[in-house]
Parts: sequence; structure tokens; C-alpha cells
Amino acid sequence: MAILTKLQQEERASTYDVFLSFRGKDTRLSFIDHLYHALVNDNVATFLDEEDLDTGEDLKPELVRPIQSSRASIIVLSENYASSTWCLEERVMILEQRRTTNHIVLPIFYHVEPTHVRKQQMVATGIEVENDEEKKNQRSHKLELWRNGLKEVADLKGKDASGWFQINTQD
Repeated sequence: MAILTKLQQEERASTYDVFLSFRGKDTRLSFIDHLYHALVNDNVATFLDEEDLDTGEDLKPELVRPIQSSRASIIVLSENYASSTWCLEERVMILEQRRTTNHIVLPIFYHVEPTHVRKQQMVATGIEVENDEEKKNQRSHKLELWRNGLKEVADLKGKDASGWFQINTQD
């Protein structure tokens, strides 16, 4: 966690050190809960969205500011991460921050293999059949952004957390 130590040592110009991106139904009450508390206990200012959105709902505007005002994001890729359009939109915004600022992105692969993410084996499109040609083109473009973003995240150096929760709760 040298990256997070470096964040703590830098001047606190940002509101948050870390923004957590995750699929709530996969990890909220297990891995994310432990990760969040570990970060907070180490005095890492961490944004954790407390609400779950249903698949298909728009990204909440109040998430834009925390992403933009964080110095880093931890993206926890889990089995159902890509089935949430909200998670996919969040990740697109995080990667845009990475391209335009010094935003650090750390992927964590939680019970998924980076190669599965890279090869799109975990992607559900979240896009229903459209009759309107303009909407169909917009959604097609969005799907391309999501898929490219998953590949980009999978290509980053990350951490494998498969089995982490099971191992650490057997004490």
C-alpha cells in the first residue's frame, strides 16, 4: 500500500484521498466494509457511497464531485461489477480523471481474473433493445466506452483479492 502512504504524505488539496468503486451486492458487507475501515483507521480520507442504485439508474450527480476531488480510486472488480451501468459509468469517469490529472487508479480483482475482465467475459451490456436509431447509436457508443474501460483497468497493475475475505475471517 505504498501508493496510499504517498497520498497521505502529500499536501491535502483534495477532499478525499481515495474513492471506492465497487458493486454493492458483491462486496459491500464483506470486502469493502473491511477495506473501508482499514483505510479510515490509517487516516486515509475515503469516500464510500452508502447507497445502492438499481441497474439502469443514472450515475448520481453527487458522485461526480467525490471522484473529481479524490487523488486516487480503488476499483474493486467483482463478479457482478460489469452488470451495473452505474459502476461502468463511474469507472469511465474515474479513467477520465486518470487521463486528465494525476489521479491514481488501483484495480482490485475480487473473485475475478484480470484476463476475464480484459476479454470481456464478465460484461453484461445493461442495454435493452432500442427501436430509436439515435438512442441505439448512443447506447452502442456507451457500450464501447464501457468495454474499452474494462480492458484499460484490467491492463493496470492491480491486486488479486480472491479468497482474501475467507482467509482473513477464519481466525
